[in-house]
Amino acid sequence: MTLVDAELNKDYTIRSISVDDDDLSTFLFRLGCYTGEQIAVISRKKKNCVIALKNARYNIDSQLAETITI
Repeated sequence: MTLVDAELNKDYTIRSISVDDDDLSTFLFRLGCYTGEQIAVISRKKKNCVIALKNARYNIDSQLAETITI
């Protein structure tokens, strides 16, 4: 299951991230988005997801949300 399919306001553990771009992978790692970390989807609007990660909130697009397996 990916973040796109996640229930709102429920904590999940990141199982894997499948990104081909090294820069994007590094960016996500710097945010704290890596395997084993807790993540939750706070809201969805059109093509974006607001996620809670490490006591911070980030807005990511649905394409990026599909690469994060929970």
